[in-house]
Amino acid sequence: MKRTLAGQLSEHIGEEVRLVGWLHHTRALGKIAFIAVRDRTGIAQGVVLNPDKIDVSVLKKESIVEVIGKVKAEKQVRKGVEVEVLSVKTLVEPVAEIPFEISRSLSKLNLKLDAILDHRAFCLRNQELSAVFPVQAEIVRSFSEFMREKGFLEVHTSKIVSAGTEGGTALFPVQYFEQKAYLAQSPQFYKQMLVGAGYERVFEVGFVYRAEDHATSRHINEYLSLDFEVGFIDSYRDVIELEKEFLVRMIENLGANCKEELETLKARLPEIKDIPEIRLKDALEILERDYGRDTAGMTDLDPQGERELCDYVLKNTGSEFVFVTHYPAEARPFYTMSDPDNPDLTLGFDLLFRGLEVTTGSQRIHDYKMLVDNIRKFGMDPADFEFYLEIFKYSMPPHGGLAIGTERFTQQILGLSNIREASFFPRDRFRLTP
Repeated sequence: MKRTLAGQLSEHIGEEVRLVGWLHHTRALGKIAFIAVRDRTGIAQGVVLNPDKIDVSVLKKESIVEVIGKVKAEKQVRKGVEVEVLSVKTLVEPVAEIPFEISRSLSKLNLKLDAILDHRAFCLRNQELSAVFPVQAEIVRSFSEFMREKGFLEVHTSKIVSAGTEGGTALFPVQYFEQKAYLAQSPQFYKQMLVGAGYERVFEVGFVYRAEDHATSRHINEYLSLDFEVGFIDSYRDVIELEKEFLVRMIENLGANCKEELETLKARLPEIKDIPEIRLKDALEILERDYGRDTAGMTDLDPQGERELCDYVLKNTGSEFVFVTHYPAEARPFYTMSDPDNPDLTLGFDLLFRGLEVTTGSQRIHDYKMLVDNIRKFGMDPADFEFYLEIFKYSMPPHGGLAIGTERFTQQILGLSNIREASFFPRDRFRLTP
């Protein structure tokens, strides 16, 4: 008999079906018993009307079982259907005691994050923990779909590079035959080069690596970056407008395609009407005036400042998003375009969402001489960037782009307390396994 998935049972009412999956739990209630079988589409409930012949008490939890039964409508069951069990067969049994009852809610399990990550694959059998990743997949799918609709080409650039995009800091070195190489911090150089190559609009979904010595709830050292670069722009605002359009599309898709996961995680999607823009200078004045912060010498927002600014914007505009623009030149990478009205500032921006920076972007320098001068201004040697600079010699259009941290975005959408919950197998300062 062909296998039927838990999510397909409503299509087979009155029919005999074959379920195969993990034994989620069993429960005996006098003259009847219940059995729950879990597969990739959810949990199917079965009712055993003859427990003297089908003894569910001998079944080991998390065994892989085959259940044959007849599907019937049942209003009292969550999904409106259950299976009247005719037979149960164990196909694979655990060879060790399971670490904990994975069928219980996280609040009842009361596990520390390290325990969850130590048993990561097993823990992903829990409905709440596993619900994170279909949401994340929908964010990534929405990004790729939106970019293609806007005429962007998907590219895949090298993750082994000869120089860092941020001036040689926070790099993981790699021994590359006789040379020293590094894991890429960003596809920044390559996506700019491909704009100059004539593709004009490119995007990439790929891992990037930051050797930052952090141990916080918002940092991991390997994360999935959603990048795009677009040529022939008029200003950095063209980049911002593209991101606004994407955010609207993504929220619509999450609402349409991840209802069950959002419900499981008790997550609330944000509304996007308009996203305000605040210059960093004005943002610092708000923090000083409304939150009593000493902002003297600040060239960026610290985590507390991000939370406070988002709090201010939510109270005054109703938006859970805010773009912060015009950062000082020394606080942005060397390729960031200066503000023509004030060369000490840049046409760079961050997007904050629910108290956390989730996007960094800017208009880039497209003029060859200006770019070379800026590299020198940052104390670096243009000769080290010749592979990157070459295309700028042959006419580069005005362009800009951004990068979105997928795990951070997932964390904020779902209200997770730690970014590691939004990574299948996180890499941080202390974790290299599993």
